[in-house]
Formats: sequence, C-alpha cells, structure tokens
Amino acid sequence: MVRLTMDLIAKNASHKNRTEEDFGQYLQKITHLNLSDKNIDSIGEISFCKNLRVLYLYDNQINQIQNLDFASNITHLYLQNNRISSIENLSSLKKLEKLYLGGNYITVVEGLDKIGELRELHIESQHFPLGEKLLFDPVSLNSLAVS
Repeated sequence: MVRLTMDLIAKNASHKNRTEEDFGQYLQKITHLNLSDKNIDSIGEISFCKNLRVLYLYDNQINQIQNLDFASNITHLYLQNNRISSIENLSSLKKLEKLYLGGNYITVVEGLDKIGELRELHIESQHFPLGEKLLFDPVSLNSLAVS
C-alpha cells in the first residue's frame, strides 16, 4: 500500500524545482493538497506543510486519522470513502470548519468536543456491520450543537 509522506507529495506536486525556491520552502507554502484516489493507506509525516488549509484524502484506503498534530491551520479535511472506523486525533485542528467522513466504517461519532470551529460534519453512508447504527457521543453532540 501507499503511505502519505513528503516523497509522495513531491511526486504529485506541480512544483518544478526552481533555483530560488527549494522543495522545503515550497512545502511550507502549500495551502491546498489534493491526494485523493492515490491508494494511500496511512498518513505519515507531512509536518513541513505548516500552512496547509485544505487537505483532500478522499477515495483512499486510510484506516486511521493520524499525524495531523502539526496542521493547526487546516479548515477543511476531506476523508470520505476510506476505511476509517473511529474519529480520533483531531484535537489539534483548532481551525477545522468542515470535516468530511462519509463512506467510512464509523459507528460512533465522538472526539469532536475539542474542535470549536467545526461548522459542518458530513458522516453519511457509513458501512455498518449488520444490525449496527450510527451513535453519537453526548459530549460531541453537544459541542456540535454549540458550534
């Protein structure tokens, strides 16, 4: 499978090596990153992308939300149609406004109480085991109602 790393970003970047700007500087300037449908199964170390605002990772094979602690500037996170089974590791995304998690394997909506700016949560079309239904953690539900 494929891990989301700096190398993968480099392979998919539209940046052409310029003498006045090295790749590290380019990564620090990125605000939007589209790595949808790349067969990615895990989110690796991409902390150089400090100015990232919008991250598209839909239509991949991602099992877990991880390694986004650096991404305090992200406002939109697209993770639809992956293999995610729990909502976790989002507390550092203080500016997150829109979270797209449709088409995953989530059975409990939880862990959203630390995301005060969240305005939209898209959680439709989850793949449930037979007899299961979507449950909402009361703390997360209350924080969504407030935001």
